[in-house]
Amino acid sequence: MAKLEGLRIRNYRALRDVTLGKLQTLQNVDSLTPMTVVIGKNGVGKSSLFDALGFLGDCLRVGVEEACDLRERGGFQRLRSHGVREPIEFELYYREGLNARPITYELVINLDKSGRPYVQGERLRQRRKGEPRGRPYSFLHRWEEWGLVWAGKESHASNATEDALEERIMREDPDSIAISLTDRRKLGIVTLGALKEHPRIASFREFLEGWYLSYFSPNAAREISKAGPQRRLDETGKNLGNVVQFLEREHKDRLQRILTRIAAKIPGVEGIKTHRDEIANHLYLLFQCAGFAEPFTHYQMSDGTLKVFAYLLLLEDPKPPSFLCIEEPENGLYHKLLELLAREFRSYAEKGSTQLFATTHQPYFVDALSPAEVWVLEKGPDGFSKVTRASADPLVSNMVQEGLPLGGLWYSDYLDAR
Repeated sequence: MAKLEGLRIRNYRALRDVTLGKLQTLQNVDSLTPMTVVIGKNGVGKSSLFDALGFLGDCLRVGVEEACDLRERGGFQRLRSHGVREPIEFELYYREGLNARPITYELVINLDKSGRPYVQGERLRQRRKGEPRGRPYSFLHRWEEWGLVWAGKESHASNATEDALEERIMREDPDSIAISLTDRRKLGIVTLGALKEHPRIASFREFLEGWYLSYFSPNAAREISKAGPQRRLDETGKNLGNVVQFLEREHKDRLQRILTRIAAKIPGVEGIKTHRDEIANHLYLLFQCAGFAEPFTHYQMSDGTLKVFAYLLLLEDPKPPSFLCIEEPENGLYHKLLELLAREFRSYAEKGSTQLFATTHQPYFVDALSPAEVWVLEKGPDGFSKVTRASADPLVSNMVQEGLPLGGLWYSDYLDAR
């Protein structure tokens, strides 16, 4: 399983410069846990952090220029931190497997002379086998219109700087292939990751493509969809019934176990099944509720019931995503369900197939978490976000070890900067 050990975001809205977890240049800290939760007050940048992760996925899918305008982002100038002239930058530090050497991916997005967003720089780096120290070697290095790429599974590149790239290309380095991508709005890993000559680039592209961000909307989930199996929930959950139909068709025995297990965890629900209207070709979910002879359709169910059902169904994906992001899962949920949901999320993440990332402002959800899993986002004196790990405060860690709930400590302001 590929695992994200850390990330750094610079100049993205309120995120002037924030780092979570370990980086190539920051080795004296712990990596991100299988489940990572970011907490904070309103307006501190939780939504910006969540959107930054979505922005990366959109850059891969549609290119940087279109990504700047998707989801009502408003373009590059509205995304770049206020008052800043520097480019937007991302750095991801991840491993393809438990014992694999870590890989660093760096992405720099700026405006070109015509005022359009483009990929100014992009690099993938990894140490050679048997080299525990020193700077990693690049196997993809792109800067402005110049670029170098090294084929195969091992890197033979020296540490070229951006200024030296053109000179190396002109020398026709035998270990490298010069590249000049025609579309500067597209990520290099999109094109090169499709070629079998570049398996490491392809692996990273596959990892990033596997990210799934949930923008679940109960109103969208209530839509009556046309029958037709679909493998995975879309971002808003409007194809909830279609995913159940897919499981019913492809994993029937498993679906029955899933529905029975989910029904047992949702208060008042005794059973869940699907119903297809053969005339209109509509698909319904039927919830059998305690005290009623006839079941309710999914568009009659409460926001909280639909949300819990959708999240638990998402955790049963036969082909789970590599990285699952959920923004404020507590909205619309009874507070006693939050600890259950947090435990379900952690159990899912600890299975090893998927890393789970969530934001929240609900102490009851945080009560079920450990200090190492929680990051506290706050506004600094300069108006930009800063982030700290809850476990970095010995007082907080000691009080949790003594049995005090982490959410209660946050409610009592013990997790705020002092």
